[in-house]
Amino acid sequence: MDQIEQYFNRHQYSSRIGSAMVYAVTAAVALNFFWTPGHIYSSGFTGLAQLLNTLLERFVGWHIPVGILLVLVNLPLIIVAYRIIGKRFALFTGLSLVLAAVGMRLIGQPDQLWTTDPLVMAIFGGAVNGFGTGLALRNGISTGGLDIIGILVRQKTGMKMGAVNLTFNFFILLASGFLFGPQFALYTGIGLVVNARVIDLVYTRQQKMQVMIVTENAEGVIANIQKEIHRGITIVHQAEGGYNHHKKEVLFTVISMYEQYDVRDAIQSADPVAWTSLWRIDRIFGGFYEPKL
Repeated sequence: MDQIEQYFNRHQYSSRIGSAMVYAVTAAVALNFFWTPGHIYSSGFTGLAQLLNTLLERFVGWHIPVGILLVLVNLPLIIVAYRIIGKRFALFTGLSLVLAAVGMRLIGQPDQLWTTDPLVMAIFGGAVNGFGTGLALRNGISTGGLDIIGILVRQKTGMKMGAVNLTFNFFILLASGFLFGPQFALYTGIGLVVNARVIDLVYTRQQKMQVMIVTENAEGVIANIQKEIHRGITIVHQAEGGYNHHKKEVLFTVISMYEQYDVRDAIQSADPVAWTSLWRIDRIFGGFYEPKL
């Protein structure tokens, strides 16, 4: 058993390191291929680092790379994450930021831009960065300050990560309009919306679903679900099938969208003919188990 546990721990670490590397590449491509040439700002603290870079160059004459600024502005929140969210989470967050800074340095702007249309740059920059950010979050690491803030806010209020991003990024949008003109504020806004939407599509842990199961083997289904994903279940006794009039139980539970396939397999393993329906819900009050990051 110890060897099996060590194997899965190594696999988990490998997936997190791999997702940090993917994020580093996507952040570098989004920044150097789309945002910087298009005068478009990213979301979150990457956008803040871009903003500081522009202000320092324009008004002070200093050129500090965006990657270095990204690491510096995130240091206080990494310390907060280390103390509140988890040590591993903070360490992998720091790793993703360092890799992103290195990637931004090594993957420079192409000799020939893929497009000169700011609208296309905003859309594809947001999509590429949103994919990398969502993938990192899905594997239990964050990409910096705003993700850490978003996780803390979500734990307290239930707000989605994308909503937290859009609230913060309104100020980034205003800054882009001030520095480059109103049209670039609009392009930045489009990029921010695309980025937030792709994050929510990829990072499914924060999206909750209610599950209703009608089964004749309630004990087996409950045992499988609690073994696989540790969810509480409510039982409604003495239900009856309308076709064959067999006695059944109705089970209710709430899962994250990330867990829907694990639940499906757990149910089918115990009762292949069980009837199940799932639907999305906006908010939960009361206890809900969140796996440690």
